[in-house]
Amino acid sequence: MGKRKSARDLGRRERQIMDAIFQLGEASVSDVLARLPDPPSYSAVRTMIRLLEAKGFLKHRRDGNRYVYRPTQSHETASRSALQHLLATFFAGSATDAVAAILDLSADAMTDEDGARPVNFIGPSTAHGVLAFNSAHNYEHYGNLVTYMRINGIVPPSSR
Repeated sequence: MGKRKSARDLGRRERQIMDAIFQLGEASVSDVLARLPDPPSYSAVRTMIRLLEAKGFLKHRRDGNRYVYRPTQSHETASRSALQHLLATFFAGSATDAVAAILDLSADAMTDEDGARPVNFIGPSTAHGVLAFNSAHNYEHYGNLVTYMRINGIVPPSSR
């Protein structure tokens, strides 16, 4: 089987190929080539796809005189893995911090309907509920930081 299974080890072009195949569900080399930005040659894409198959990321089936490739992991499994990597890399593993960043980006564009939409975040809630939770959570961190500063003889900037 494959030598490595971590998508973190993939190069930029390999990730683009995997993204294209995930978006399509399954794809031939020509299908992938049509979706790549600044695409390399057909034979280069074919070679990279074969390497991804050798690494255990893809499998193929024969469809007439062409091969059709599909991911070995489900979309959900790959999404969870990518999200875990994103959380670990940019948010120190904190889902709350990631949600805060997403909400900061989308809060201005959020409509009342978006805010009332049900979401599952540490149990059933709404987008407005998640935003309120996140605000309270951030204040809790701020309170801890102020306490830490005062214990160490530092006057917090907000108290000056």
